Amino acid sequence: MPEICRFLGVVIKMFFDDHNPPHFHAEYGDHHAQIDIQRCCVLGGSLPPRVTGLVIEWATLHQDELLNDWKRAQASETLLKIAPLE
Repeated sequence: MPEICRFLGVVIKMFFDDHNPPHFHAEYGDHHAQIDIQRCCVLGGSLPPRVTGLVIEWATLHQDELLNDWKRAQASETLLKIAPLE
């Protein structure tokens, strides 16, 4: 699963040819969650509340880039890195 971003201890990854809806995986320590790209909400798993807020903020800022990477992943193309939350 390719890493597309890393910030504040959070690792953002996306699987190739993953199931719908378009989403990414966020890892923070032992916590893991799947985040819906279009609705910017948690689909499954959990992160600490503060980390969830940061990940949702980042996803909102980079929604178009995430959707582009989702399309690339579905086509088994190389994913593009996305800037971290500053």
